[in-house]
Amino acid sequence: MKKKTILFDLDGTLLPMDQDAFTRGYFKLLAQKLAPHGYDPAALVDNIWAGTAAMVGNDGKRTNEAAFWDRFAALYGEQVREDIPLFDAFYRQEFQQAKAFCGFTPKARAAVEACKAAGHRVALATNPIFPAVATESRIRWAGLAPETFAWYTTYENIGYCKPNPDYYREILRYLGCRAEDCLMVGNDVEEDMMAAQAAGLSVFLLTDCLLNRKEKDISSYPQGDFDALLAFVEEWGGEASL
Repeated sequence: MKKKTILFDLDGTLLPMDQDAFTRGYFKLLAQKLAPHGYDPAALVDNIWAGTAAMVGNDGKRTNEAAFWDRFAALYGEQVREDIPLFDAFYRQEFQQAKAFCGFTPKARAAVEACKAAGHRVALATNPIFPAVATESRIRWAGLAPETFAWYTTYENIGYCKPNPDYYREILRYLGCRAEDCLMVGNDVEEDMMAAQAAGLSVFLLTDCLLNRKEKDISSYPQGDFDALLAFVEEWGGEASL
């Protein structure tokens, strides 16, 4: 039996959410945590976005973690690195309140477990702009365990971001699989569909929390809800894999 690999996005895919509402709530919590330590809330948000842009533009020569903190230190001064434990504490503690800004569907866990039961390997291809502790928390909010996945990308363990196709190529390299044996499941047309296809992967567009910021034509993508996904996976995987 040929083992195939299914990559799942997290935010808006396994973990239902309004991306903008989640980001607003998350930033509010972070600002509340850091304001007593001298961080102006408005400037903090702007500088977090600048650090995020550095990660999105990363070229794989350093981790996304390094890209973020290099940019953050350029804005605040090198002494800001002394506050890294403060940020780490936020993700372990206050960030947990951000679960309230997310939805939940038991079909997410059921779909992942069904894919594994069919003999496929599953990995989590969530945009690696968060530290592992935050990613692992969001996995649990979706009703899953981090160890469910063969790998999950975080800002510590990869040097690319979506929508760079090299992000997917790096996952393929790490997992030791071929693009033609890999399926990407996600809700974001640009980051999950277009970028994954550019790297040679098959794709499925989960439409429950569809993101199509540039209003692209999506008619060519296999798409639908979790039930439609499982029907597609059965056909894509082939009888030998089921």
